[in-house]
Amino acid sequence: MSFINDIKHRYKTGNIVEKLIYINIGIFILSLLLTVIFGLYKNQSNFIGEWFALEYNFSSLLTKPWSIISYGFLHAGFLHIIFNLIALYFIGNLFLEYFTQKQLLNFYLFGTFFGGVLFLLSHNYFPLFEGEKSQLVGASAGISAIFIGIATYIPNYQLKIRFIGFVKLWHLAAIWIGLDILGLIGGNAGGHFAHLGGALFGFLYINQASNKEIKFLNKITSLFSKKKKPLKTVYKSKQKKTTSNQNTTLTQQQIDVILDKISKSGYDSLTPSEKEFLFKQGKK
Repeated sequence: MSFINDIKHRYKTGNIVEKLIYINIGIFILSLLLTVIFGLYKNQSNFIGEWFALEYNFSSLLTKPWSIISYGFLHAGFLHIIFNLIALYFIGNLFLEYFTQKQLLNFYLFGTFFGGVLFLLSHNYFPLFEGEKSQLVGASAGISAIFIGIATYIPNYQLKIRFIGFVKLWHLAAIWIGLDILGLIGGNAGGHFAHLGGALFGFLYINQASNKEIKFLNKITSLFSKKKKPLKTVYKSKQKKTTSNQNTTLTQQQIDVILDKISKSGYDSLTPSEKEFLFKQGKK
């Protein structure tokens, strides 16, 4: 019982990546146990696979609408789940350095959803799949959304790989996508379409979010360059007026430099002092 209590404690105190890993492992073990039990009665069916895997045809989606998400928590074998969960652990924890746990869960679920959509569309459109009846299982579409999302957000982030050295994140993402494209005519073509569906969601979501952020920042900073209406004449010493004009010019120059940096490298490339300066100017 202490082992079970330890697992419960780790699940409760773990982050969203660890929780997803525990859920996937738990479902996989349950599925294995049911397969063994049904096998003893010479029944090869497994109701978990039958009810929660995503079928190739749209008609089955009408009777099992939840399967377009639930398939992302099922796996076809030991190696399948091991490779997926190792990728989820490393990619997911990198993602959490820049985003929230809720955002990671959204990427996982929406990546799974869009992966399922592309799987269904490909099976019902391309002649390659004619006469083929298949199911989709695996967390790969959700993981692809997380990976391509973070790679789009910090493309020049470098990872040190043993025997290779430092590699930029976007290079790894390009290899990831390239392997899926090459696999579109292989034995797991449907699965690769699902991976690409998840990846497409991650890329488009980060691109749109980044553009909104920059537009928002540009709106704030554009307030600084607007010409103000002349105020009441106030007599000040010439020295104070000159100093004030110099300070205004210097402040505007700093803002222009920061804006230029944002447009080239993104908001996260700013130093803490630059972010604080921009924040203070926005409050004036």
